[in-house]
Amino acid sequence: MVSNVTAVSKVTMAPNGPEFSELVQGYWRLADWGMTPQQRLTFLKQHIELGVTTVDHADIYGNYECERLFGEALALDSSVREQIQIVSKCDIKLCSDKHPDRKINHYDTSAKHIYESVDNSLQRLGVNELDVLLIHRPDVLMDADEVADAFNELYKIGKVKHFGVSNFSPRQFELLQSRLSKPFSDQPSGN
Repeated sequence: MVSNVTAVSKVTMAPNGPEFSELVQGYWRLADWGMTPQQRLTFLKQHIELGVTTVDHADIYGNYECERLFGEALALDSSVREQIQIVSKCDIKLCSDKHPDRKINHYDTSAKHIYESVDNSLQRLGVNELDVLLIHRPDVLMDADEVADAFNELYKIGKVKHFGVSNFSPRQFELLQSRLSKPFSDQPSGN
């Protein structure tokens, strides 16, 4: 147990948006940590105790393994899910032994890929819903209308509460924002 430590504050990310811990625990290298599922759960509980309740993932992290490893830890104590906010990202397609058909790394913001990525993330994490889904990298072939439609559908069917982007320029952000029925900052809470 950690003692005599000030807890990390919470920040509302946008009007009607999610509330995150001021610090976010990233799990990009989880597969390299060499931890058992119980050790991963203990680590997760330790940062929750400090107030770091937001966790960052991406479908590609650890050669598509980090979400599964995190999910193994979550499965050991289902009550932990209610204490954290899970952010995950999609759209990068890596060449990998997990995807031997891929011959070149590339971005894919098609609705089909977004749906598949979300379903795979949910399954690997062992959860029913992501708190936030981000498009990981700008895709020069992105159809902003198709991405907006996918976001709206994923919200409607209860798989994702909030949406956003990562690594986008202001103009790229504005393009996608212009296609959404509700601005990123006004995304509903998904009660």
